[in-house]
Amino acid sequence: MHAPFTRLVRDLGDIVPFVAPEAHERRLGRTFKLRLGANESAFGVSPIAQHAMVEAMEHVDWYGDPESFELRTQLACVHGVSVQNLVVGSGIDDLLCLIARTYIDSCQSVVMSLGGYPTFRYFVRGCGGTIHDVAYLRDSNDLDGLAKMAARTGARIVYLANPDNPTGTWQTAGDLQEFARRLPESCLLVLDEAYAEFAPAEAIPPIDGANPNILRLRTFSKAYGMAGTRIGYAIAARETIVAFDRIRVHFGVNRIAQAGALGSLRDPQFALSVARAVAEGRRDYEMLARELGLSTVPSATNFVAIDMGSFDRARATVDALFAHGVFVRMANASPVNRCIRVTVDRPARRATFAAILREVVASEATLQTGWPTSKTSAVFPSSFTGMIKG
Repeated sequence: MHAPFTRLVRDLGDIVPFVAPEAHERRLGRTFKLRLGANESAFGVSPIAQHAMVEAMEHVDWYGDPESFELRTQLACVHGVSVQNLVVGSGIDDLLCLIARTYIDSCQSVVMSLGGYPTFRYFVRGCGGTIHDVAYLRDSNDLDGLAKMAARTGARIVYLANPDNPTGTWQTAGDLQEFARRLPESCLLVLDEAYAEFAPAEAIPPIDGANPNILRLRTFSKAYGMAGTRIGYAIAARETIVAFDRIRVHFGVNRIAQAGALGSLRDPQFALSVARAVAEGRRDYEMLARELGLSTVPSATNFVAIDMGSFDRARATVDALFAHGVFVRMANASPVNRCIRVTVDRPARRATFAAILREVVASEATLQTGWPTSKTSAVFPSSFTGMIKG
């Protein structure tokens, strides 16, 4: 007899937050020409970070510092907080799991945007929490709707990505501060700021490490180009960090990643140069969309959401791009599921993407059949539409 699973695990469906490009490549027996669906950086890592990681390889036989003390010390200087306000994890996903385990008991409420980052939804369900969704309002998070839903449900957590994934839109610091004041006293606001380095200054509220009800998430995956090393951090009140230390994986962040993150912080100009290059790429995508009679959603991230006008056309466009060897994604809920989300790549690969998208949009077969989806339904499982951060 098989050892029994917990009731919670038995009741959960077989859900994967996203289907990785590698899974599609293994199934189809070919690789993608362009990988534009995971919002990975196309601009490499800082030379200082790269050198630091190569040096750290000399001691790859050693565990990483379980306290990430040197990295936390440097982050404390960068953000003007105490070392006790910081925890380092193996990417934001690891930290989202830690947040769910720390704050969510069975049947407790979590509020987030419908169509927002599915991995947090996955972790909340894995803790037995109940998710209450609020639809996007004109492609932005509906702060008023989220606040009202949190009050109505007595939410333990409100999750908000700013800048947003999958739309790329952003809220101002003032609006976020007012939003936080409207939440229930016992509610934790989780601000996922994975794309903060690409955002205008007005989108990032001042960091207050003493506030027990606001937690900020940052990553080295995007502007710093270290998605493959899996390293990110949270800024929160000391009491929250102490609670995390009771249950987190203490040797979960490897020493190579810690060295690379420290090197990245020592080279702030590199991230600024990536942000400038990404801004140029966003403008290229905007011009491409206009050329094709399409529009884009304003973005403060390293991707652009291209508005295809309807879910059916977006779905068929993703399928057609996939068939041409281009990996992109789309949102999984209305109203933002009319868009495809395209990572900003380097200029030469942007030109390749532009040529392929022109061909797809101009395709006689596509136009004649009204952007069908039935022919490719066997190739793309429904979870392919899930949005990921990497």
